[in-house]
Amino acid sequence: MRDRDASWGHALWERLLWGGVLLLLVAPTGCDHAIDGVAPSATDSPVEVDGLFRGLGRPLRVVCTTAQVADIVKNVGGGDVEVDTLMGDGVDPHLFTATAGDVHRLRAADLIFYNGLHLEGRLADTLHDLGATKPSIAVTTGLVDQEPERLRRPAEFEGMYDPHVWLDVALWHRCADYVAAELCRLDPERAEGYRQRAAAYGSELNALDEECRRQIAEIPVRQRVMVTAHDAFGYFGRAYDVEVRGLQGISTADEADLVTLGALIDLLVERGVKAVFVESSVSEKYVQALVEGCAARGHDVRIGGELYSDAMGPDGTPEGTYVGMVRHNVDTIAHALK
Repeated sequence: MRDRDASWGHALWERLLWGGVLLLLVAPTGCDHAIDGVAPSATDSPVEVDGLFRGLGRPLRVVCTTAQVADIVKNVGGGDVEVDTLMGDGVDPHLFTATAGDVHRLRAADLIFYNGLHLEGRLADTLHDLGATKPSIAVTTGLVDQEPERLRRPAEFEGMYDPHVWLDVALWHRCADYVAAELCRLDPERAEGYRQRAAAYGSELNALDEECRRQIAEIPVRQRVMVTAHDAFGYFGRAYDVEVRGLQGISTADEADLVTLGALIDLLVERGVKAVFVESSVSEKYVQALVEGCAARGHDVRIGGELYSDAMGPDGTPEGTYVGMVRHNVDTIAHALK
């Protein structure tokens, strides 16, 4: 196997060399790898030439930063990919710092998929540098390039996009389509399998999106106020008509302040909101302070359950899949707020 990989690697660098020359000589034409209208990225980087992995003869070694991204790649890639996930359950991507072992895993991969939109803030330089030697692809690229109007860019985010797109199932479906288009472009010999699996996964996501809408619609509108540890659920709130407030900002590196805490206590008391929520990857200290503040005002608000925001559940559990994670969140929210 080592000799085969070495000979394939030699052939790869020949293709990279000629691919770079051809990219300079030939004007780009329309891409035929689009999945449901999502075109793969256009690039002049020699490590992302079309057909890069043609003739590989083994599953693609893919490293994904988050479990949500890995879930897309596993579902679309099937047996044609071997997926390694950097961040496990309970890991906060905003605060994640790569170890030497993590960097080795990234370097050993054939390609890398990550969320982008500054979610993996401390990993950004590493991902950028590795992009000079192998495809390093943000799954949100298609949204930024082709549908930026669907991305949230609140003023308090200081010009940045909100990275938590997976909490709107329809948007995450678009990211899955983009991953499929990229896999088809880079590995065209196995494109039909990627397309078929992407279509099946897309049908599952469409059904999940409808399930979310039905459950949230059962909550009285006045009670659809969702307070969480940090501002991760903006896309969820917009998609499913829920008023969302976070104690911390877009990143868990932000600190909650007394003004924010006081304003949220006022809101919960005035609206008679029954529950607030903690998150699996974020400290619950601020949420507990909120509960105590409401109690001091004579309003009984409880912690309605733990939600999965920046990280999914443990492997081998329903919440360890994207569909299971979203279903858990919606069930928890609907039960607590009705």
